[in-house]
Amino acid sequence: GLGESNFTSDLSVWEGNFSRESKDLTLAYTDLESDKKAVTTYLKSKGIPEDQLIFNAVSTNPQYQQNYSNDGRFLGQTFTGYQLNQSLKIESKEVEKVEKISREITELLNQGITFYSQNPRYYYTELESLKLEMIAKATEDATIRAERISENSKSSLGDLISANMGIFQITGQNSGEDYSWGGTFNTADKNKTASSTMKLIFEVD
Repeated sequence: GLGESNFTSDLSVWEGNFSRESKDLTLAYTDLESDKKAVTTYLKSKGIPEDQLIFNAVSTNPQYQQNYSNDGRFLGQTFTGYQLNQSLKIESKEVEKVEKISREITELLNQGITFYSQNPRYYYTELESLKLEMIAKATEDATIRAERISENSKSSLGDLISANMGIFQITGQNSGEDYSWGGTFNTADKNKTASSTMKLIFEVD
C-alpha cells in the first residue's frame, strides 16, 4: 500500500559567508569585523532578530602565488597575504522572509562587502506526526488492495499475519526526483511530498 501527503516546510536554514584579504593580518581582521557589523545591521533591518544570527569562528588562510620559469620549472612560491573568512547561519520559521533575504543579500555588494549566499534549506518540524499519517494512509491503501484481490479471487481475508513499513521518502513537489533505497530527504524545495509504503500479509479463507 502507498501513503502520500503534500506539505509546506515550516523551517528554513540559510547560510552565507564573507571574506577579506590583506597582507596585514591585523588590518584584515579589522575590515572583517567591520563587515560583520554591516551584515548584522543589514539583516536586522530586514526583520531578523540578532539572536538568530549564528556567526562561526573566523578562518585564516595564508595565500601564495606559484612561480614558474619560462620553460615550466617550479621556482617556489611567494606569500601574497591572508584571506579571512567568516560564515553565518540563520534558522527561522519565517520561511518566506528568509527566502526573500537570500535573494536580496547581494545588496551588500553595494557596501563593498564580498558576501556569498547559499540556497536556503527547507525542513518540516512536524515530521514525526507526518510519518504516523503516512503509516495510516499506507496501511489503509494496502488493506483495500488486499480486499479487492481476495474478492476477485472469490476468497476472503483472514487474520493479519505481519505488517512491514517501507522506506520513508521526502521529495520536492513536481521535481521528478527518484526514490532511493535508503530514503530520499529533500531539503532544496519548500513544497514537498512525503510518501511511504506498507506491506501487509493476511491469511486467506
